[in-house]
Amino acid sequence: MPTTRRLHRAALPLAATALLAAATACTSSGGSGDERLKVALAFPPAQAMSPYGDDAVILSRLAVVEGLTRLDKNGEAKPALATAWKRDGDRAWEFTVRRDAAFQDGTKLDAAAVARSLTAAQKASPKPRVLSDTTLTATAEGAGTVRITTKDADPLLPQRLANPSLSILSAAAYGKDGGKVNPAGHATGPFTLAKVNGAVSATLERNDTYWGAKAKAPGVDVKFVADGTARANALRTKDVDVAEYVPISQASLLGDGMVHEFPSARTNGLSLNTERGVFADPAMRAAAREAIDSKALVDGVYEGRADTAQGLLGPGVPWAAGLRTAPTGRVKAAAPAEVGKTQQIVLATYTNRPELPEAATVVQQQLEKRGFTVKQVVRDYAQMEADALAGKYDAFIQARNTLLDTADPLSYLASDFSCDGSFNITQLCAKPVDTAVGKAAALADTDARHRAEMAAEAAILGSDALVPLVHERFVQGYDETRVQGVALDPMERTLITADTRIG
Repeated sequence: MPTTRRLHRAALPLAATALLAAATACTSSGGSGDERLKVALAFPPAQAMSPYGDDAVILSRLAVVEGLTRLDKNGEAKPALATAWKRDGDRAWEFTVRRDAAFQDGTKLDAAAVARSLTAAQKASPKPRVLSDTTLTATAEGAGTVRITTKDADPLLPQRLANPSLSILSAAAYGKDGGKVNPAGHATGPFTLAKVNGAVSATLERNDTYWGAKAKAPGVDVKFVADGTARANALRTKDVDVAEYVPISQASLLGDGMVHEFPSARTNGLSLNTERGVFADPAMRAAAREAIDSKALVDGVYEGRADTAQGLLGPGVPWAAGLRTAPTGRVKAAAPAEVGKTQQIVLATYTNRPELPEAATVVQQQLEKRGFTVKQVVRDYAQMEADALAGKYDAFIQARNTLLDTADPLSYLASDFSCDGSFNITQLCAKPVDTAVGKAAALADTDARHRAEMAAEAAILGSDALVPLVHERFVQGYDETRVQGVALDPMERTLITADTRIG
């Protein structure tokens, strides 16, 4: 079934590819080393490029925004718009602000600008996921120092401040009375967001006043192309230079020189609505969990380019396996006869990751074999996020980077599974989970925090609020003989950098 569907889908998006070719044909300029980059991204803006949701990751992947810190390949905080920092007691930190940086609108970066941006993020509604488990207060102490205090001890604050949702923007980015935040022309990165054409395209220009090494490409022309096969076809015909998230079905067709596979911290999971409907009953959630065959998904949908489900944290989080403990508090699964009496459930997923609709078909078959009656809903992610967060689906398949927020899974565990979590698609509110997450959050020692995080994983898995399906591997597309400097980042923070170029 998955193979037949995959071949059918590959034949459909030729018209979309032709439109993409027409749209990008006139955008390149200059010769080798001075040519505009053409990039196809999978996800269009879902919040008009607001820095407080997933659009912040788009801005980060396109090298538009920066925070006080950045993360190295090991997830450690390094200087960015802050040159140094020190801890002052359990709940306070002082950050030295880079004084040679300016915003893209010409205004200077100073401590007041940093405090304003961090305060705006703290007051945003909904709150950015990275702040779902903490509260911070930022104050300027002179022009060059920002003092940040947190409600509780926060040993992860330097890593947290590298999150794209805590990027620093100029005063002109903020609307009156807490209105819309507009990063276009008001950030500090090597590329300036010059224009956004809704969910269709965006134009970036080189920031010639950037404080660091200047971008080697004069600009970037971005197309948002939800159809994965269309992205692959555009890469194959050289209508784009870089295509993110190449579909597994297209990887072997493109060849090794065009496909770059690397480990990820992304877990694809089946989120079950614990608040209402069939899966409010934990016995029904347990029955759904028992129905899932991860290996069938890896072999049939991902063609071996994924890992079978280990837990919430997969091989992309290498320390997790050695500390994993058995799920706690699981109930007995409902018998197939009881499952067969339940009402129809709505299983939803999105098209932006082409494997997910195929995975949904396999998951539907597995659930139906257990006795569930299933209806699928599949649309673009931007059209689904609000409904998913509002709990309008019984089950939702999503791909989630467990290290995206702080390079530590703590904020993922808090935002996705705690009572006050801002990205809690499962609607889970369970005291054992909140207690376990809270214990981890209080620990400064890395090894102790990791052990506590795995105890939280055991509590979450015991609730069966989320059934892990597979652990993804990333597949990015570009011709390594002509495109240089593309970032292959397991944490998905970066893709295009100042060093990305043609030739």
